[in-house]
Amino acid sequence: MEKQQLFQKLKAMGFSKKIINAFSNVRREDFVPEEFKGQAYEDTALPIGNGQTISQPYTIAVMLSELDLKPGQKILEVGSGSGYVLALISEIIGKKGRIFGLEVVKDLAKKSKESLELGGCKNVEVHARNGFNGFPEKAPFDRILMSAVVRDIPKPLLKQLKDKGILVAPKGPRFQQDIVVIQKQGEKFITKSEIPGFIFVPFVEGE
Repeated sequence: MEKQQLFQKLKAMGFSKKIINAFSNVRREDFVPEEFKGQAYEDTALPIGNGQTISQPYTIAVMLSELDLKPGQKILEVGSGSGYVLALISEIIGKKGRIFGLEVVKDLAKKSKESLELGGCKNVEVHARNGFNGFPEKAPFDRILMSAVVRDIPKPLLKQLKDKGILVAPKGPRFQQDIVVIQKQGEKFITKSEIPGFIFVPFVEGE
């Protein structure tokens, strides 16, 4: 699939202009290994090494839509992998926003930093660390995205949401997962929606 074909496909699915523009402005080929660059605009997940993948563009677009991103927000992504989604978020929330990526696989964290620097994403930080406990030093966050599947949403992540903040994460067993959308409302955490039919790599807790 050519680049423009992918954008037209996403547009036909009803994704917002700001999401389509982000996909247009961020080069997916910069976030995949050399041997997969020719497939960068296929609407499919691709291997990025260490048993991890860069998610299917459609799946990413769904998660970005559910996050309901706004300019200037503070965002956390757990399991940031290649850094591609961090770059897309940066495009959407603008230079005044701040984005933090946590990636437990040190090699991926290092590569993603390099890719993001090449892409000029100056408002993104990547940290090679376990994301189960979130990033309390930088909390609270307007939005939290988990990019690997869990059986249950880690409570430390929920607690790091601002009031009215939103967390989006894949949840469920290995091959049957929903994307869940949870909003903090006062002291309560309300499940706003559950979207079935996705498969993510398992969450790696690490050390």
